[in-house]
Amino acid sequence: MRSLFILTAAVLALTACASQSTAPAKPAEAAKPAVAAKVPQCYSGDHGKFFNVGEKATLAGVDVVCEKTSDGKSGQWMGKKH
Repeated sequence: MRSLFILTAAVLALTACASQSTAPAKPAEAAKPAVAAKVPQCYSGDHGKFFNVGEKATLAGVDVVCEKTSDGKSGQWMGKKH
């Protein structure tokens, strides 16, 4: 009875090891797209997207415009000027 149990365990272990597949070969790397210059943008959670500098939107019922920050590296929402 013990030998049958040990034999069954050994067969199951060998079968499990034999049925594992090898890792697939890595595909050739796709050509990377050209990186465009980073343009300052403002994110709107209401719309779920980014807006470029100069674009207007309405956030929470307030008219705003995306403007560059003083360092020019990013954008920020500013209230519409009268």
